[in-house]
Amino acid sequence: MANPTPHAVPHPVLPAYYPEPARRAAFVRQLFDDTAAQYDRINRVFSLGTGAWYRRHALRRAGLRPGMTVLDVATGTGLVAREAARLTGPEGRVWGLDPSSGMLAEARRALAGTPAALLQGRAEAIPLPDASVDFISMGYALRHVADLAATFAEFHRVLRPGGQLLLLEIGRPDGAAAHALARLYLGHVVPALCRLSAPRARSGTLMRYYWDTIEACVPAETIQAHLRGAGFAEVGCETSAAIFRAYSARRNGRAGAPAA
Repeated sequence: MANPTPHAVPHPVLPAYYPEPARRAAFVRQLFDDTAAQYDRINRVFSLGTGAWYRRHALRRAGLRPGMTVLDVATGTGLVAREAARLTGPEGRVWGLDPSSGMLAEARRALAGTPAALLQGRAEAIPLPDASVDFISMGYALRHVADLAATFAEFHRVLRPGGQLLLLEIGRPDGAAAHALARLYLGHVVPALCRLSAPRARSGTLMRYYWDTIEACVPAETIQAHLRGAGFAEVGCETSAAIFRAYSARRNGRAGAPAA
């Protein structure tokens, strides 16, 4: 494995939401707890209509197959885990990991009747043994981890040799016109719609925070560099519609080989 990369946050402190790094995790966890009941409805607006078909296509394209064991990190209400369970079938196994008890409660209802199990925990400290899963997915939550290097080291640890990683994210568009359009829609229109549809919830705050983390997030090249630094191979990033990014990587080694 390559030498570990230094501590690296995905974006700097955002004082409008929390005053210092130590307060970040608690703020994020409470924000998701408070919006869990509205999250699926929010996602339908925020995801620009990509929805289940995009998640399913991305998982299949990244190599998810029937019978695999999957860990869906920051599973939220289980949007990615639901598609993973459909693709892996009755012989597969899907774990959903999230720090938010509110989100896990919603996921538990959504995943009822599927071969999925839920765990409460953080991406930086996954409560699973070394080399225990074939595939790791993470949907639109990389901006919310505390440390990219620690997160990717954990992903590398729990993946089996030859295992695949898929990170779905929303990134800041490069072009001025695309950026202005995304800022208008994701930074203003979506939060306003959320406030109107659920005025007593914190969904508007959640969507404003989403956009601010997108604006402040480190570039795709930095994320890929940290993946390589954690020991991943075949690191890549595909961009769709200027903002949707699918990072992929593979743990070195032959599938079925003993862990390093």
